[in-house]
Amino acid sequence: MKQRLIRFISSLLITSMLSMSIWMPGAQAAMITTEQVMNQQLAEQNRDKVRAFFDREDVRNQLQAQGVSADSAKARVDALTDNEVASIAGQIDTLPAGGTDILGFILLVFIILLFTDILGLTHVFPFTRHR
Repeated sequence: MKQRLIRFISSLLITSMLSMSIWMPGAQAAMITTEQVMNQQLAEQNRDKVRAFFDREDVRNQLQAQGVSADSAKARVDALTDNEVASIAGQIDTLPAGGTDILGFILLVFIILLFTDILGLTHVFPFTRHR
């Protein structure tokens, strides 16, 4: 009786271990190229640049005037793709030093935030419909 129970438990354990090895995917490892690392660092630098832009007081005031908090705008920056962030960071570099075209940039950010809100990727504006 005891021998049958041990055989049954052993069979059950062997079957479960084999089935786990079949269904569980193995760890995938690949080499990372230098170019991929550099692109990753550049993307993170661009995100930091755009986040720092939202820390400026004049930008915060303009965002508040549009009804958007700077923290929600920073959260949106985290949701953007690397190409979108690179485009915005490039526009920050080309802005005039006096900030005369800051309203245009803020409008661009507002439109990007609104577009991502309409697509349902985020929920910042209460006046957009979500499914």
